[in-house]
Amino acid sequence: MSEATIALKAQQVEEVADKFKQAASAIVVDVRGLTVAESTELRAALRQEDVQLKVIKNKVLTRAADAAELSDLNDLFAGPSAIAFSNEDPIAPARILKKFADSIEALEIKGGMVDGNVVSVEEVQKYAALPDRDGLLSMLLSTLQAPVRNVAYAVKAVSDAKDEAEEA
Repeated sequence: MSEATIALKAQQVEEVADKFKQAASAIVVDVRGLTVAESTELRAALRQEDVQLKVIKNKVLTRAADAAELSDLNDLFAGPSAIAFSNEDPIAPARILKKFADSIEALEIKGGMVDGNVVSVEEVQKYAALPDRDGLLSMLLSTLQAPVRNVAYAVKAVSDAKDEAEEA
């Protein structure tokens, strides 16, 4: 192999290792058997959530995972592998890929990494069941508002009771 080829491969490994280090999550999937239309639809859905789907050679993935100190991912890099990287929302790739895997038999989730921790297929499935960021914030806000709302109802009930007592 020429020195130029070796330098190019080293650069690819470095770029993928940087993607692993910067990613909030990276989910590994097997995309064998997807039609062009299915692949296009999947990529479009991922792109809407700022998730990149890359098909990368397993050797590059293995070396990049080692460089990013995610060697436990190496078992997932068997056969054709695509990897979905998200720098913002760690749940988005899992949610979108699970939705597509449920409807498209050819798409198989292998596992991945979420917030620097290697996760199994089962854990990816659990993450996929979580609501999106806006949904979680809505749930949090509702929980925080409940005590204030209850106090407001109690004050109103006392006020209404006093008004009724004064009228009588």
